[in-house]
Parts: sequence; C-alpha cells; structure tokens
Amino acid sequence: MHEKRSSYDKEALLACGRGELFGQGNAQLPLPPMLMFDRVTEISEEGGEYGKGVIRSEFDINPDLWFFECHFQGDPVMPGCLGLDALWQMTGFYLGWLGEPGRGRALSTGEVKFTGQVTPDVKMLEFGVDMKRVMRSRLKLAIADGWVKADGETIFVAKDLRVGLFQDEAK
Repeated sequence: MHEKRSSYDKEALLACGRGELFGQGNAQLPLPPMLMFDRVTEISEEGGEYGKGVIRSEFDINPDLWFFECHFQGDPVMPGCLGLDALWQMTGFYLGWLGEPGRGRALSTGEVKFTGQVTPDVKMLEFGVDMKRVMRSRLKLAIADGWVKADGETIFVAKDLRVGLFQDEAK
C-alpha cells in the first residue's frame, strides 16, 4: 500500500506512469506527452462540491507544447479533448490513491461545455474534480464533475465523468 499524501509533484506522477506508485497492474497515469498535469495540489476523501472527495491539479502551459504545432497550424489551440482527458486521468488517479486495485479506464461523460480555449499565451491550467459517487465494492467506479480554468478563468466544465478500475482476468 502506498503512502496517501495530500499532494504529488511531477516525479511522483511520473512514478505513477511507470506503475510504481500504486503497484503494477493498478491505476497508472499516462507518461508525457499524454500526462496532462504537472502536479496534484490537493487530494482528499472529504470536501468538494458534493462532500465526497476532491482532487485538484495544475498544468504549466508554454508555447512549445507538442499540440500547439499541429492543432492548428497558424491558429494554435490545445485540443479540448486533452482537457477532458486530464479530468479522466485525475479521476482514475483518485481511485488508485484510495487503494483500489485495477487498471483505470475512462468510461463516459454526461456533458461537456466549452466556454474558452487554451492558446500559447496561457500560463497555467487548473483542473478540479469533485466526486459525486465512489463505488468501492466489486465494481470500482468514480462518478464526478470537473472543471478547467485557464489563468484563473473557467473555460470548460464536464458533468458525470465516469472512470472504472478493472482487474486482469485470471488466465
């Protein structure tokens, strides 16, 4: 069992991506360039909009990030799906942090609403996920709402994010 901390730096997130934080076969973050946050600034089983748990993270933005060059040439903007993926990544990380076994998979989201965008002049993204329901029986599932802020301004919200943990079947 890993030590449950209230925040994690980049090195700890990279360890999670290598399967070292929660153990092999358990929740794992993607490695760069698909890792969509640089640090977890808060994680708790209490708090959040619904009082059922919270995770917050940050991502430093710079004009050299890989997606600006190709999305779109001459009109660089971070794909919105990457922000959504960050929220799914955080939700799966939360389940692993709780000590639940299995590999994380994004399952769905109910609604996504974009009200802004991430361009190369943005300095930092903040991500927030508020747990609505966490199932910890045979089914390991988190249902949550999330938001993304660019330099302090909310630029999109996602409702009913769903992430599950699945254990490998015995062979």
